[in-house]
Amino acid sequence: MKKGFLIFLLALCTACFKDPKAEKPQTLPEASASSEGMLEARLNRIDTMLLQAVKSNKIPGAVALVARHGKIVYHKAFGMANNATNETMQLDHIFRIASQTKAITSTAVMMLWEEGKFQLDDPISKYIPEFANAQLLDTFNPQDSTYTTKPATNQITIRHLLTHTSGIGYGVIDGDEQFRKLYAKAGIIDLFTTKNVTIANNIKKLAKLPLHHNPGEKFTYSEGLDVLGYFVEVVSKMPFDAFLRTRIFQPLGMHDTQFYLPESKYNRLVTVQTKENNVWINYPVTFYDTNYPKTGAKRFFSGGAGLTSTAKDYATFLQMYLNGGELNGVRLLSRTTVETILTNQIPYISKEIPAVHGLAFGLVDAKKHDLGGSGSKGTFEWGGYFNTQYYADPDEELIAVLLKQTQKVSDDDTAWKFRVLVNAAIAD
Repeated sequence: MKKGFLIFLLALCTACFKDPKAEKPQTLPEASASSEGMLEARLNRIDTMLLQAVKSNKIPGAVALVARHGKIVYHKAFGMANNATNETMQLDHIFRIASQTKAITSTAVMMLWEEGKFQLDDPISKYIPEFANAQLLDTFNPQDSTYTTKPATNQITIRHLLTHTSGIGYGVIDGDEQFRKLYAKAGIIDLFTTKNVTIANNIKKLAKLPLHHNPGEKFTYSEGLDVLGYFVEVVSKMPFDAFLRTRIFQPLGMHDTQFYLPESKYNRLVTVQTKENNVWINYPVTFYDTNYPKTGAKRFFSGGAGLTSTAKDYATFLQMYLNGGELNGVRLLSRTTVETILTNQIPYISKEIPAVHGLAFGLVDAKKHDLGGSGSKGTFEWGGYFNTQYYADPDEELIAVLLKQTQKVSDDDTAWKFRVLVNAAIAD
């Protein structure tokens, strides 16, 4: 009797102290291509293509991942993470995902929307008062970057910010030279920085500047997701990085996604490279330092371009969307909210704007599908400043992620080839 009681007590203690993480099912387990309706021989064409791209100096290296039906069927690394130090690319290497941050920021916004914190067509000035009384650029003096403004006909809404129809520009990478000079004079941080700057200070300065056009009038790729990063802080009353970590990354098991790296991960950060005389070299410091994820003040949490991640982590995030807002028992969004996010919002803003964009992603419409190579209608997609890209096809339950780290490279054709080869490997 006493022995049986001791065994029971031991079992009870073991259960109490068991690591709760061990109980969770594996996120995106691996499976054979054939078991998930794909042809391994055709997926191997990706090997040939990327190996040739490395050999011919089109790219220094890459990590490619394909998942179907929630399982990884292809995950390989190619080439070098740093040619100068002969560092070979590994599957768990960490990349600056730049604008792939936008979809994660949008997800945070929509999680708060589900909590009834705001309406999508609320003016952003309701939460960030500095945006009241939106102004348009009227005249601009290129000699000293002085300008005059005139009132906008309407105000920026949260929906405008999510869909790049707010009229806000993008500073250094803006297509309009006037706005590049205007943002530079105001000291706006556009993407990432090692400086001791917060998004609150940056966004409050940005709010004082004129817009490209009336909100809702055109599609202008913008810094609006940085505005929404600060908006998340205001609404949630949490630092933006803490909100993403505790509400998205930790619940989904995205343990290698963050703005800035702890020292223990420094050696996994892929170097940004460019070509000089057909030799790969480290990209120099320009208006930003590419070492920002591991040096500097580490205080600027850019909702539009600041995160670092791995191929598997980002595929995990995309799988949550393919699952209708849930992954491994963790629900971030409702199925109905995901359907709204993946619906082209532009026609409801303006009938005159040709863009196809939901509340977090660019979308493949019927025309793009019919022209071939892009996936099913409703496929959601985007990329990043340092040559990263992804897409997820809900109809095919397919995810494809291709991560590289280059700048100022003109002959890289791997992105479109990767997409064609992945889609051509579907067998069922």
